[in-house]
Amino acid sequence: MLEIALARTETGILQKDIAVNQDISVKYLDHIIIALKVAGLIANIRGKKSGYRLSRDPSLITMYDIHNAFEHGICVIDCIDHHIICEREDACATRDFWQGLNDQIVAYFKSFTLKDLIERHLKFSKDLQMQSRKDQKIIGAHG
Repeated sequence: MLEIALARTETGILQKDIAVNQDISVKYLDHIIIALKVAGLIANIRGKKSGYRLSRDPSLITMYDIHNAFEHGICVIDCIDHHIICEREDACATRDFWQGLNDQIVAYFKSFTLKDLIERHLKFSKDLQMQSRKDQKIIGAHG
């Protein structure tokens, strides 16, 4: 998603370019792309063999949305899963703890957007460039 979000061009970014940039196979990326498309997070610019773009603004895509493209919901322990009936639920001293932890994790995923991730990426990239320049000056001064 970050790779697609950073490719702010009219043509989007090609799947083969994402694979190269992320050092993953196109075949593996196929599964990721399909899940993101089904979730409505990305779209082709002009159909097959074209680039991908985000379906909406990065500030409107949360990490929870991205996670849900691959796994439905977040559940840190099976006993709090809504699909599982636990016979000990009414007498379990730890169930509230696990539910509270799960709720905090879900809230964090929902509070963090793709825009936030882009901003962090750009900051780290800038910091790395600045450190690289400093290192080059040190090497140049001693070389």
